[in-house]
Amino acid sequence: MLIDLLCQTHPQEKVLIFSQFADTVHYLTKQLEKRGIQKVEGVTGNSTNPAETVWRFSPESNGKTISKTEQIRILIATDILSEGLNLQDCAIIINYDLPWAIIRLIQRVGRIDRIGQNAAKIFCYSFLPADGVEEIIRLRSRLRQRLQENAEVVGADEAFFEDDDQQIILDLYHEKAGILDGEDDTEVDLISEAYQIWKNAIDADPSLKKTIENLPNVVYSTRDYQPTPSYPEGVLLYMKTAERNDGLAWVDQEEKSVTQSQFAILRAAACHPDTPAHSHHEKHHDLLQKGVEFIAEEEKNTGGQLGRPSGSRFRTYERLKRYVEKVKGTLFASEDLKKAIAQIYQYPLRHSAIDRLNRCLKSGATDEQLSKLVVTLYIDEQLCIIQEEATTQEAQIICSLGLFQS
Repeated sequence: MLIDLLCQTHPQEKVLIFSQFADTVHYLTKQLEKRGIQKVEGVTGNSTNPAETVWRFSPESNGKTISKTEQIRILIATDILSEGLNLQDCAIIINYDLPWAIIRLIQRVGRIDRIGQNAAKIFCYSFLPADGVEEIIRLRSRLRQRLQENAEVVGADEAFFEDDDQQIILDLYHEKAGILDGEDDTEVDLISEAYQIWKNAIDADPSLKKTIENLPNVVYSTRDYQPTPSYPEGVLLYMKTAERNDGLAWVDQEEKSVTQSQFAILRAAACHPDTPAHSHHEKHHDLLQKGVEFIAEEEKNTGGQLGRPSGSRFRTYERLKRYVEKVKGTLFASEDLKKAIAQIYQYPLRHSAIDRLNRCLKSGATDEQLSKLVVTLYIDEQLCIIQEEATTQEAQIICSLGLFQS
């Protein structure tokens, strides 16, 4: 059926195929190439340069000049591409498998249904489990239930499946009332988006790399900003906590937190390098201090040094701690596993480990499978960022930005 879609229904158009699993991406890429389909590329969390592959697939929306012979027609990817990258040269998406988190479906379509999309219609195909598999895992029925529950909250009239179940997700898709704030599996996407912002900036102006890397901590500035009722004037803060967790905060003039959505705060900071700076507001440093307190309190209330309960570090530690107790006295409770768990508690995870652990957790891996991955990362010294024990870690304010009307 996939071959028919690519060769008969949409034989010339660009097509974006999403799968939750890297193994599936590799499988599909090989199978399509075996069948003589050309200009196919796959992207996963282990890909060396996902951004470069995206530019070859969607050069126009990324402002790149790529010859027709070098462009990709079919891009197969995991959800590493579901946030933070422009893909709107394409107007056809295929969900080769359905993710457990319905937000993923919306984020995937959001890669092409956005400003810069020139197609009159966007096509979204979803592959559903075979009847026998559906009876066992009830994926479609669970998704229906969750869509219906969200529909009752946000109230809209968009149908997701083409049948009598008019599931409603339009307002959810448009992130009405911050409903996506704190979504528990966006950690990798936030890192990807931040990296992509950095990559785009230094590609456009290589001199920025040296300039930004040489900036001191606690640097601050203010720019012109048009407030809205939901996002008022205030100060944005980026800091590293004493436990080496990254934290973003947005504090308004009433010293209240505007939002805890790390995505919303990151995006609010966006501006052109030539944006003029204004004199800082008289309350800038007071609001900055309040933001530090918010981040410290948030870390304390949501897992302490392990970070947010929704984060991969917290979830991995809690699951493996229970697992070790369960398999105590057996071969599964290896010394390497115990040392790895202790390391996770003491040190922050590497970004590459966060990526792999998130994908493992989202795939529904068993405790044994999770433990094997963690032990492998530990043995390969790819699990945590190890600081010298003698070094006293303190919270560090990296930078802050005032958002005020001129």
